[in-house]
Amino acid sequence: LEKDPIRGQDSFDAFEEILQYARDLNVDMMVLGGDLFHDNKPSRKTLHTAMELFRHYCFGDRESALQFLSDPSANFHSRFANANYLDPNLNISIPVFAIHGNHDDPTGDGNLSAMDLMSTAGLLNYFGRVKEVDDITISPIILRKGDSHLALYGLGNIRDERLYRTFTSNKLKMLRPVALQEAQPDKWFNL
Repeated sequence: LEKDPIRGQDSFDAFEEILQYARDLNVDMMVLGGDLFHDNKPSRKTLHTAMELFRHYCFGDRESALQFLSDPSANFHSRFANANYLDPNLNISIPVFAIHGNHDDPTGDGNLSAMDLMSTAGLLNYFGRVKEVDDITISPIILRKGDSHLALYGLGNIRDERLYRTFTSNKLKMLRPVALQEAQPDKWFNL
């Protein structure tokens, strides 16, 4: 309801509050589980405000303690196939990992969404996008901080009927980082 005179700013205010908490609490990263935007083609105002908020709260010179252990080309499918906080041209203090939901999914010419724009601008790490909905392999993002390991799995929205067909035909595979799990099973998390 961004055009509503009373509630039009509510979503932006709530999002900014979340980002403020993340910065003030020195979180290691943020994970967005889809639907950052209500539409595949958000208004310029919405896109601009989101970009402005990410830049204000997530950019900075605080170095990330996260080690990226997986193959980024298996996780990110763009020209910039790496996590933004590892890019020497960007100063990211809070990396954001995001998948698309059913509202902001890629469509149309080039099969793009606002998430692709945000990712190309270096504001977030967009993952979980599949090329083939009839044969899906999910490769986790593998992160380590100290002795803790995290396998971050992501699958952007796929229509229920199509995903059901993929499940029932056993065409969905989730890869597991077995070597790391066997090495330290009590310090391993899957999300």
